[in-house]
Amino acid sequence: MALLVFFITGIALWHFTVFLPDHFWQGIVGAFLGAVLGAVIFGMIVQEVSGKSLGDTNLGTALTAVPGVAIGLGVVYLLGVRSEQNLD
Repeated sequence: MALLVFFITGIALWHFTVFLPDHFWQGIVGAFLGAVLGAVIFGMIVQEVSGKSLGDTNLGTALTAVPGVAIGLGVVYLLGVRSEQNLD
């Protein structure tokens, strides 16, 4: 159940990338992949380190995915900026 929460949190926060300049690697689809993968991977790591199973959910489970979304979007954004600079 926690995996679903991480995934949905990634999608929910991905919607806010429409307010950012479109420098993401592969555009909005790349931003989607970065947000979702960042949320799921970071959330699973935190869930396992804290000793909880992937079936345990609470409000903190959704909040756990937020830094992962930020990290995932940041990586995809930096990759996009770097690829744009290489084209010039």
